[in-house]
Amino acid sequence: MTRVLIPSGALGLNYDQAALERGIANGPDIIVIDGGSTDSGPAYLGRGVSKYARASTKVEWAGLMAARAKADVPLVIGTAGTCGADTAVDWMLELTREIAAEQGTPVKIATLKSGQDPEAIAKANLSPLPGAPDVTAEDIAACSNIVALAGAEQVTQALNTGADIVICGRATDTAIIAALPLQKGDHAGAAWHGAKIGECGALCATNPQSGVLQVDFDATGFTITPLADGAHATPHTVYAHMLYENSDPFILYEPGGYLDVRDATYTALDDRRVRVEGSAWVPSEDYTVKLEGARVAGYQVVAMALLRDTRYVANAQVWADDIATKARAKVEARLGTTDFHIELRLIGQNASFGPLETKASAPNEIGVTAIVTAPTEARAEEIAKILNPYLLHHPLTQEEEQPTFAFLFSPPEMKRGATYAFTLHHTMTLNDPMEAFRLEVHEHG
Repeated sequence: MTRVLIPSGALGLNYDQAALERGIANGPDIIVIDGGSTDSGPAYLGRGVSKYARASTKVEWAGLMAARAKADVPLVIGTAGTCGADTAVDWMLELTREIAAEQGTPVKIATLKSGQDPEAIAKANLSPLPGAPDVTAEDIAACSNIVALAGAEQVTQALNTGADIVICGRATDTAIIAALPLQKGDHAGAAWHGAKIGECGALCATNPQSGVLQVDFDATGFTITPLADGAHATPHTVYAHMLYENSDPFILYEPGGYLDVRDATYTALDDRRVRVEGSAWVPSEDYTVKLEGARVAGYQVVAMALLRDTRYVANAQVWADDIATKARAKVEARLGTTDFHIELRLIGQNASFGPLETKASAPNEIGVTAIVTAPTEARAEEIAKILNPYLLHHPLTQEEEQPTFAFLFSPPEMKRGATYAFTLHHTMTLNDPMEAFRLEVHEHG
């Protein structure tokens, strides 16, 4: 049997300290936490940085390092620094060394890097996944960061170094949990299924914000136990998590094969725990890893204005469309370029869904966010300044008095810097699972 303690769905989201201490008292074999996600867009991968504050990350990681020392088991983080880029792994390594020095605890640290050379990937034989963007070799080569998603095999190699702490670059959320149960010979289907259910901590239970979850793996299945007060797992909360970030509720693809849960059974052991059996792991003939990449898609400047006049609020879309048309024509005439984009989003009306919005309402005011995207920051700023008078004074008709609207700031133009686009949603076949990854061991203290 292998006991995995998962403090939270991601480092930076906080965790229930009392529940964590309860988990340590239960004698886990390993502590595992995810560090990243693509949920917040491509900028973090493009820039190779974390979305979470360093101070917050340090406090939570220090708590987990202290818990690890108390339990005397490995501590593993996957997709370090939100994006899992090599720079994010280095950032997490620096933080770990800093905390180890402050705690006065010698540690052996393994880093598993998954960064890829964009020039080499541009020449590689890749297979697009459903929904992959149309990209050229030039698009791929232009990526600032490309990462391969590690599976259980690479995490196992890192654990085999005997490291106290394993800092993984980009990895599947499940791999970091499944690795040790697989290594110890627990049921393969259960290892992957339990890892999927436990990937986000207590999100598979009531009181999901508590974070802390215990998963026990064995020869026939796994048992889910949320550890916070008031947190309960039920068959429904457990099996429903197969739908989380997964297009198929029964099949989950991973490096080296796929998980099939069509024959899985979910049994409530009591009002807190759920037992799962019947999951199957189906190995594939080829070992493939998914690639993620991000490149600079342009530079943005944004400006915000407010509409409160009843007539303009009621006709906000007509007003915005007219501004976009006229401003675009002026930019093309005065700057001699068509390589730019102007978008006006109506906050409070349809900013989320645009023309797909189905709910009609009559707000008191509408915030207008103007987004200008161009190949260079200087060009984006120039276009935003051409757009400025429209946002401040543009009338609905030529016959009426000139209106004046409100800017939130002066000057209203705010530079966002580079904006990034996801470039890769492809797989790459490896002859050896470690072929695209680099493992290093660091001694501290």
